[in-house]
Amino acid sequence: MIRVNLLPHREARRKQQQQQFFILLAFVAIIGAASWFSVHTYLSDRLQEQQSRNAYLEQEIVKLDKQIAEIKKLQEQTAALLARKKVVETLQSNRAEVVHLLDQLVRQLPDGIYLKGIKQKGNVVTISGYTQSQARVSTLMRNLESSNHLESPGLIEIKAVQLSGQRINEFTMNINIMRAKAEEDSPKRPRGRPAKG
Repeated sequence: MIRVNLLPHREARRKQQQQQFFILLAFVAIIGAASWFSVHTYLSDRLQEQQSRNAYLEQEIVKLDKQIAEIKKLQEQTAALLARKKVVETLQSNRAEVVHLLDQLVRQLPDGIYLKGIKQKGNVVTISGYTQSQARVSTLMRNLESSNHLESPGLIEIKAVQLSGQRINEFTMNINIMRAKAEEDSPKRPRGRPAKG
């Protein structure tokens, strides 16, 4: 019987398998290192790109904050100018009130009534004066009610007094001045009866 010694053959095969294992292990390590390096480089580039974008956005946000502050200042200035404009418009619209008031009092004042005082507070005017009879005060109130610039006359007081040895009546009444808005509405709805004249 022939005896074959397989130990050297097995030893050589084991060494060959170990060499293949180490070569494969080195290849896998190289591929892993290359993959890690490429992924790390890619992520690092993306991180730098994102940081540059964030820096750009922060700069733009600072610019926008400045623009917003300027816009707020402009809005405040605009609001102040609009408030001034409103005051001026109110003064312009109310400037003619005194002229209308005096004109209407002259036009609507019946004979036998004498005014001694006119006071205005807001749109309420207080009129005081003397009359020969109470009926003339009623006529004055009707005349003022028919005015396009005055409304709601109301008698406060009427009393008999002695003036220069004569007995006459002293009266006080309130009347409202119609503002510009009311004047625009007045042609749509005629008020009261026409003035006697």
